[in-house]
Amino acid sequence: MEKTQQAINYERIAEAIQFIQDNFQQKPSLEEIAAHVHLSPYHFQRLFSEWAGTSPKKFLQFIQLDYAKRLLKQEQRTLFDTHMLTGVSSTSRLHDLFIQIEGMSPAVYKNGGAGLKIAYSFPYTPFGQCLIASTDKGICFMAFTEEKASALEQLKKQFDKASFYEEYSELQQSAMAIFDPEADHSGEPLKIHLKGSPFQLKVWEALLQIPAGKLASYGEIAQAIDHPKASRAVGTAIGQNPVAYLIPCHRVIQSSGKFGGYRWDPNRKTAIIGWEMALKEAKTSDEIS
Repeated sequence: MEKTQQAINYERIAEAIQFIQDNFQQKPSLEEIAAHVHLSPYHFQRLFSEWAGTSPKKFLQFIQLDYAKRLLKQEQRTLFDTHMLTGVSSTSRLHDLFIQIEGMSPAVYKNGGAGLKIAYSFPYTPFGQCLIASTDKGICFMAFTEEKASALEQLKKQFDKASFYEEYSELQQSAMAIFDPEADHSGEPLKIHLKGSPFQLKVWEALLQIPAGKLASYGEIAQAIDHPKASRAVGTAIGQNPVAYLIPCHRVIQSSGKFGGYRWDPNRKTAIIGWEMALKEAKTSDEIS
């Protein structure tokens, strides 16, 4: 598959985001950020706006840590209303698909995916290339990657007894629609077919309830699954999420407001959070106008 222009732009935007992250307290100017990525202010502004849908200045506001703290303070029990804990997306979510998690049977879990046939492909997203894989029951793996071979090896280690073939299936194409804010998500729910313990599945289901453009803390997730003292275990389960973006572990941050780590690169997490907040603001502005 050919690299999309949005993915090409992300490579340079990621460098700018790193610079913003390193210097956000100094509030770098447009000229300073553009100089760091070797572009004129005009071309950088245009490139950034094409990718993020907002200006570098506004994006900087989105990813400043005090903004994250304000978001967390706004979240009360409404973030995890009881009716939202069923794995069903609401129409208020910005551009998320209706996703349902189906855990693999104990036999499949124990036997490393024996008997499974797994299709995989390497499509591009606004955040670079990814590896996505699926069984006949749903998406089973997704990871952002710059190295196809190492990502495929990681997938095969997770399902060491499954058989694999390269195909960009219809199911995978439906999953990729999550990156298109204009896509119609009113059809059948997308299913995710996961290999995980009951506790992990419970944590991953809770992550689906965090709306795009919103953030939650590890403690809030622990509260949501009725294990208020299990923040550390929750953090471990979040870190083992095998399906990038579709299960939005990027929306979980530290209680201090710091974004924290991300198995697919902390800079990518920052980019995703800012991108989603920009989309949310754009949608809100359209509704008001």
